[in-house]
Amino acid sequence: MRFAALVTSLAVLALAAEAAAQAAPAAPPPAELQLPSIALSPELDRVLRHYEAAWRQGDAAGLAALFAEDGFVLQGGRAPVRGRAAIRAAYIGKGGGPLRLRALAVATADTVGYIVGAYGYEDAPGDQGKFTLTLRREPGGRWLIFSDMDNTSRPPRQADAAPPA
Repeated sequence: MRFAALVTSLAVLALAAEAAAQAAPAAPPPAELQLPSIALSPELDRVLRHYEAAWRQGDAAGLAALFAEDGFVLQGGRAPVRGRAAIRAAYIGKGGGPLRLRALAVATADTVGYIVGAYGYEDAPGDQGKFTLTLRREPGGRWLIFSDMDNTSRPPRQADAAPPA
C-alpha cells in the first residue's frame, strides 16, 4: 500500500511540474544570446531589403511581386496562401511597421535556395520571430520567394498552449 501511495505521489508531482512549466513558458533569449547575423550576396540581400521596404509602405502589390507566380505564404494560425494574386490579397491592410529582417543561414544551388532568418521591429529590441524563405529563380533571372514561413518567438498565450499529453 505504501508503494502505491509513493508512486501516486510521484506521478502527481511530475504532472504538477509539467503543468507549471507549460504555464510559464520561457521568454525569448536576450539579444546577446541570439544567433549572429550573416552577410548575404547582393542579389539575396535585395530580397530581404525589398521585403522590408514593401512591408513598411503597406504595399501588398510590392510584396506579392517578390514571390514566384506559384509561391506560398505560410503563416502560423492561418491557412496556406498560394499564388501571387492570393498573396497580394492576403497582404492588403498588413504591414506599415518598421520591419527589420536579418539572415542566420543561407544556401543556393543553381536555381533554388533558402534563407533562414529572424525578424524584429526597429522600435523593439531583439528578434520578435523567425522565418524561412525558400527561393527560386529562372536561369540568369532574379531570385523570387517560393515560400515564406514565419512564426513568433514569443511564448504562446495560455489559451493557445497545447493541452498536456
